[in-house]
Amino acid sequence: MRTWGPLTAVCLGTFMLLLDVTIVVVALPDMTRALHASLSDLQWVVDGYALALAALLLGAGAAADVLGRRRVHVAGVVLFATASLLCGLASGPDTLVAARAVQGVGAAAMLSTTLPLLGSVYQGRQRSAALGVWGAVSGAAAAVGPVLGGLLAEGPGWRWIFYVNLPVSVVAVWLTLKAVPESRGPRGMRVDWAGTAAFAAFAGGTTYAVVRAGDDGWTATATLVAFGLAALALACFVLVERRAAHPLLDLALLARPSFVGVMVGALAFNGVAFGVTPYLSIWMQTLLGMSPVRGGLTLLPMTVAAMITALVVGKRFHGVSARLTVGGGLLLIGAGCFCQAVLGAGSDWTALAPGFVLVGIGTGFVAPTVAGAALAAVEPARAGMAGGAVNTVRQLGYALGVAVFGTVVTSRMTGALPQEAAHTLAGGGAEALRGTFSEHALRSAFASGLDAALVVAGCTGVAGAALVLLLVRSPRETGPRATGPAAPVPSEERAVPRP
Repeated sequence: MRTWGPLTAVCLGTFMLLLDVTIVVVALPDMTRALHASLSDLQWVVDGYALALAALLLGAGAAADVLGRRRVHVAGVVLFATASLLCGLASGPDTLVAARAVQGVGAAAMLSTTLPLLGSVYQGRQRSAALGVWGAVSGAAAAVGPVLGGLLAEGPGWRWIFYVNLPVSVVAVWLTLKAVPESRGPRGMRVDWAGTAAFAAFAGGTTYAVVRAGDDGWTATATLVAFGLAALALACFVLVERRAAHPLLDLALLARPSFVGVMVGALAFNGVAFGVTPYLSIWMQTLLGMSPVRGGLTLLPMTVAAMITALVVGKRFHGVSARLTVGGGLLLIGAGCFCQAVLGAGSDWTALAPGFVLVGIGTGFVAPTVAGAALAAVEPARAGMAGGAVNTVRQLGYALGVAVFGTVVTSRMTGALPQEAAHTLAGGGAEALRGTFSEHALRSAFASGLDAALVVAGCTGVAGAALVLLLVRSPRETGPRATGPAAPVPSEERAVPRP
C-alpha cells in the first residue's frame, strides 16, 4: 500500500477524468433521442466539460499549492462524482450541460494535482516509474473511452456512462486519504483569482461565439458581441497577469519563440486530431446504422496506432528535438485528415481507416513529447507553469475544435439542405428527416459537411506544424537553458508542475 497506494489513487482519478473527455462521443445520438437535444446542445455536452477543465486548470493548481494538494484533489473527486450523478439524472440538455461543466471543475482540481502529488511521494527511479505508469494510464483512458462508452450506451444505457464514475470515485477518495500524504507549494504563494476569472471568460466567450456562428452566422449580432466580450476578457487577462505578484502565466514566456511554438502545437494537436470525431460518430450511427459499440470500435485503428507509435517514440526518439516530433506529428495528423476527406453518399467507415492510422501515428509522436517540449522551453523554476499551460491549451484546443468543425459541417450542409434541416441532421436527427428528404440527399449532405471539416482540420494541422518547425528550436540552438523535450527536470522541480 505504501509503495503503490499513492500511484493507484492518483491514476484512478486521472483515468476517470480523461475517460470522460471521449466517452460521451459515441453516446451523442442516444442523448439526442432521449433529451431532444439540438446540435448546439451536443456541442456543449462535449465542450462544457473541456472548457471548464481548461479554464480552471492553472487556477486550481495554484489553489492546491496554497490549500493543500491532497485536500484539493479529494474535493475535486467528490465534486466530479456529484456532477456525474447529476449528469446521469439529467432530464434535459440544459441540466446535462450544466452538470458537465461542474464535472469539468472537479476534473481541473484532480488533474492539476496529479503530478505534484506523485512528485511529493516518489523520488529517483521510483518517480520515473510512477510517471511512466501515469502516462500509460492517461493514454489508455483516451483509447478505452469510445469503446467503453459504446458498450454502456448499447447495454444499460447512456446514463451509465456517468454512473460508472461513482464507485470508482469512492475508491479513489478512500485510497487518497489513506495512502497519499498532504503537500503544499512554497510559502507565500497566492491564487490569481482575477486571472483565472478573466481566462475563463475568454475561453468560454470564444467558444460560445463559434457555436453561435454555426447557428446564426459569423456576422450575426450575437456572434459579434460574443467575440467582442471574449476579446475584452483577453485584454483583462493580459493586464491582470502583468500586475499579479503570482501570475497564472508569466507573459514574458510569450517572448520566447520556442514556448509560443509549443503552445501553438498543443492547441492545434487536440483540436485537429479529435475535434471532428463527435460528428464522425453521429454520421456512422445515424446515417450508416452502426451501433454505439461498432462506432467506438471504428476508432481502434487510430488509438492502436497512437499507442504503438508512442512506445516506439519513447524508446527510439529520446533526445530528438520537439521541433521534429511535434512538428512532424502535426504534419502526419494533417495528412490523415486530408486522407479522410474522401466521403460521399455511398461511403462507409472503411474510407476513414487509412486516415485514422495516419492521425494515430501523428498522435503517437506529439502526445508523449509536447509536455516535455514546454518544460524544455523554460527554466526549471517555471516548469509547473509551463506544464499547466500546455495542458490548458490542449483542452482549449479540443473545445474550440469541436465548436469550429461543427460550424463548418453545418455551413457546408446548408448548400444542400435548409438551415434547420442541416442542424437537425448534424445533431443526430436523421430519422426525423427521412420522411422529407431522400436517403441519398441526407448521406450526401452529411458527407460533404464532414469532408469540409476534415479539410479545414488538415489545413490547421499543416499550419500548426509549419509554426512549430519555424519557432521551436533544438536545445543546441536555444543554449544551456533548454534541456530538451525528453530530458528530465531536476527532481525538486518535478514535484511542483501542474499538468
